[in-house]
Amino acid sequence: MLQLTQKLNNGEMQVQEVPAPQLGKGMVLVKNHYSLISAGTESSTVKAARKNLIGKAKERPQQVKQVIDTLIQQGPVQTYRAVSKKLEAYSTLGYSSAGEIIEVGEGVTEFSRGDWVACAGVGYAVHAEIIAVPINLVVKLNNKASLKNAAYNTLGAIAMQGVRQADLRLGETCAVIGLGLLGHLTCLMLKASGLRVIGIDVNSSAVESARSHCTDLALNRNSKGIEDQIHQFTDGIGVDSVIIAAGTESLDPINFAGVIARKKGKVVILGVVPTGFERYPHWYRKELELKMSCSYGPGRYDNNYEEKGIDYPVAYVRWTEKRNMLAFQQLIYSGTINIDYLTTHEIDFNEAPDAYDMILNNSEPYMGIILKYDIEKKQRLFQKISTNKPSPIGKVNIAFIGAGSYAQGNLLPNIPKNKQVTRKGILTNTGVTSKRVAERFGFDYCTSDEKDILQNDEVNTVFIATRHDSHAEYVLKSLKNNKNVFVEKPLCISPDELSQITDQYNGKQHLLVGFNRRFSPLSVELKKKMGKGPMSMNYRINAGKLPNDSWLQDMELGGGRIIGEVCHFIDYLTWMNGSLPIGIFANALPDAENNNDTLSIQLTFANGSIGVVSYYANGPKTLPKEYIEVFNSGSAGILNNFKELKIFGKKKFKKKLFNQDKGQAKMVDEFICSIKNGTPSPISFEEIISVSKASFAVLESLKTGALVKI
Repeated sequence: MLQLTQKLNNGEMQVQEVPAPQLGKGMVLVKNHYSLISAGTESSTVKAARKNLIGKAKERPQQVKQVIDTLIQQGPVQTYRAVSKKLEAYSTLGYSSAGEIIEVGEGVTEFSRGDWVACAGVGYAVHAEIIAVPINLVVKLNNKASLKNAAYNTLGAIAMQGVRQADLRLGETCAVIGLGLLGHLTCLMLKASGLRVIGIDVNSSAVESARSHCTDLALNRNSKGIEDQIHQFTDGIGVDSVIIAAGTESLDPINFAGVIARKKGKVVILGVVPTGFERYPHWYRKELELKMSCSYGPGRYDNNYEEKGIDYPVAYVRWTEKRNMLAFQQLIYSGTINIDYLTTHEIDFNEAPDAYDMILNNSEPYMGIILKYDIEKKQRLFQKISTNKPSPIGKVNIAFIGAGSYAQGNLLPNIPKNKQVTRKGILTNTGVTSKRVAERFGFDYCTSDEKDILQNDEVNTVFIATRHDSHAEYVLKSLKNNKNVFVEKPLCISPDELSQITDQYNGKQHLLVGFNRRFSPLSVELKKKMGKGPMSMNYRINAGKLPNDSWLQDMELGGGRIIGEVCHFIDYLTWMNGSLPIGIFANALPDAENNNDTLSIQLTFANGSIGVVSYYANGPKTLPKEYIEVFNSGSAGILNNFKELKIFGKKKFKKKLFNQDKGQAKMVDEFICSIKNGTPSPISFEEIISVSKASFAVLESLKTGALVKI
C-alpha cells in the first residue's frame, strides 16, 4: 500500500510503498477514500522538519533537555543513537479520514466488512491507503453519506468539544477568534445551536468567508472600532463566551478575549495560543473563567478508552470523543450544517507533497484540503517488500518482530556484519517503521505478514521486541516453528504464559531473554573480583515516576513495572551469586494508584546468599539510576550506574568508563555466537524460568504480606 511519510532530519516527504499496518485486537482496517489535511497542525510539523538542527532545537526545548539528560546519564554513544533514530525515522502525517472497513480485529462486534466509517487519531487515521484504527476512534456512517465531508471527522469533534466547554444557552452570544478550518466548524455548530455568533480573524478572506456562511457578525481584528461594534452587537453586555480557535504565539487573542467578554463570562482555549493574559483590568475585574478544551473530548489520551475500547457509561459521561464524532457526522448528514464550501482543494493522494508545498509557500488561498484515494485499486493486506538484495544464507539468519526505540538503539546496531550472520526480515505494527528499519539496518525485506518470518525456512533466529503483552505469543509461535529466540524482557506477563513456554521449549533451540546487565564489562569485572560462595548484595534503582496511564503500568499490556523491569535486577543478583532464588519477601510504599513501584524485595538464594532489590519511583532525576553493592569474604564492590567500579578490601580496584555500558552489545554478540558455534545459550533456561517465577512471587508477596518460596 501507499503512505505519505516525511523524515524529521530534512523534511523529505514522499508517497511510498510500505506494508499495511497490523490489525490488533479491538481494531478495524479501513481502506481510505478521503483524508483531510489539517493545515494548521500539520504545517507546523512539516515546517519544523524542514528546519536545520538549530531551528529544530529552538522549536523543541523540552526535547533538547531530554537529550542533555541522556548525554549526562548514558554518554555520547547512546545519545547519538537515540537522536539518530528520531531524526532518520519516517514519521506519519494526518489524523482525520473516511473510508470503508475491509477487515475487523478480534473482539470487534459493532462493525463489519463493508461498513462506511469516519476515523480519527494521530498515528491511526493517517494519510495512507489502508489504516488500522481502534473502535472508539471510529464511527459508522450511513451508506449514503458523503465520505468527503465525513473526512472532516476529527476537526469536527475538536470543534464540538470546544462548543461544549463554552456551555452556552439558546440566544446567547459567542465570539470565535481565529477563522481557520477549526474556527469555521465551530461557528457552524454555534449557529446550528441557536446562538448569535461573532467571528474574528486577521485574514480578510477568512472573515469574508465566515460572513457569508457561518456568522452573524464577522470582523477583521485590525479594523477600527472593533470593540465598539461588538459592544453594540451585544447590547452593551459583551459576549457570553469566547472560543479561541487561533494558532499563534501572540498574547493578543487571550487579552482581546478579556476585552470583549461580559462580566463572569467564559474563555475557552481551543487552538494553540499562550495563556499569559494581562490580569488588569478585564480578567480580574470581570472575574472571567478560563477553560481548556481537550482535543476530541472525554476519552482522549486514556489508553483504556482509546486502545482497549472501554467506553464510559453514557449516564455519567454523556459526551465522549466518539459520541462527539458521531454527533458531528449526524449534523452533516442531516444537513443541519453544510460544510461543502470548506473544501477548497481536492487533490489526488499521489500528489500530497504538492499540497504541503502550497500550504507552506502560501501560494494560493486555501481552507479545507482533501486527499482523494484510488478506491478502484486492489489492496493487499499482507505484503512483503524487498528493501535490499537478498543476502546469502548464513549460520545465523535473523528477523525482527517489533523494532521500537529500544531495539533501534540497543539491539539492531549490535547485530554483527559478516557472512555468517544475515539480516532477513522486519515486522512491526506500522509499515513505515518496518520499511525504515529494514532500510537503515540492511534487512532483505519488510512485511505485514508474520508468516514471512515465522514460517520462512531461511529465518532461523527471531528477535522479539514488541510490547510486553505479545512476548509470550511470539515466543511460543517461534519455538513451534523451530526458531532460535531472543525476546526483550520480560519473557511473559503471566504464570499461565510461563507454563505454556516451559511446556513448548524442547531444549533444541537457543532461547535468551534480554537481561543485558549481567553482560556489562564492569559487571563481569565485579563478579570476577568478588569470587564465589554465599554473598550479600544490594541493588538500588532510582527508577523515577512513570505516568499512571503509561502502558507499562497497565497489567494487561505491560505487566506493571515489577514484571516489566524488576525482573532485570532479580536476574542480576541471581547471576552474581551463581545460584537460583528460593524465597521472596516484598514490601511496597503505599501509593494512590496502587502501582507498587516503590518497593523493597528481599531474596534468598539456594547457596545461602541474600540480596535486596530497592526499586524506588520517588527519587530525584539528578541521582544516577542504578547503584550496586556486593559483599563477600572481607571484600566489597560498588558499581555505580555501569560507569564506575570500585573494589574495597583485599582486592582493591578502580575502573571508570567514558560511556555507560549496560552490556547490550556483548549480550547480542554472545547470543549469536552461541547459535553460530552450537554452544549453550548465554543464560540457561533454568535461570530464565526461575527469574520469571521470582518476579511473579514478588506480586504474590505484596498481596499476601508473606514470604513466598519458589
